[in-house]
Amino acid sequence: MPLLLLLPFALLALFAAWLVLLPVSLWARYASGRARRRAQGWIVRGNAWLLAMSLPIFLLSAWVATRWMDDALRDAFLGLLGGVAVGVVGVWLTRFGRDEKGLVYTPNRWLVLGLTSIVALRVIAGLWMTWRHVSGDVSGTFAHWLDAGAWTGIAGVLLGYALAFTWGVRARLSRRWPAGLGGPETTR
Repeated sequence: MPLLLLLPFALLALFAAWLVLLPVSLWARYASGRARRRAQGWIVRGNAWLLAMSLPIFLLSAWVATRWMDDALRDAFLGLLGGVAVGVVGVWLTRFGRDEKGLVYTPNRWLVLGLTSIVALRVIAGLWMTWRHVSGDVSGTFAHWLDAGAWTGIAGVLLGYALAFTWGVRARLSRRWPAGLGGPETTR
């Protein structure tokens, strides 16, 4: 019986640990997002095709979500278009180089900061919406926009960016080494 009394405290401690570690995880995501990387051919190609396969699944999920959120599919599509545009700009702003093992690239730090901020704002808005629903305050235009299909729009921005950026890196890698599996990293 006393063990059951500890369960609410354990859940509260878990939530408090999540709140404390969330800024640390966001900072780590930003730091790894702007780090210099090696473009390995098979990884870039695999990532590009897996992202392309996730696109119809995402749109199908948004279409199913229109049963509960009227604007889910529209917001998902607009988010995808915006994300693809940001991804194209991201490829354009990325610094590409070459070392002894192949192609390396460094994403633009401001773009990575903007995308990480979108994720942080989404988490904060989710916590705010939860608080608003618990307290019973369901008024306001901004709150209505968040309750509509805006969440699928934010997910669309992130998916569209990843899709365009990965395909852009893939094109850059193929343009540099068109005949092999990704360049010098495949030769021994």
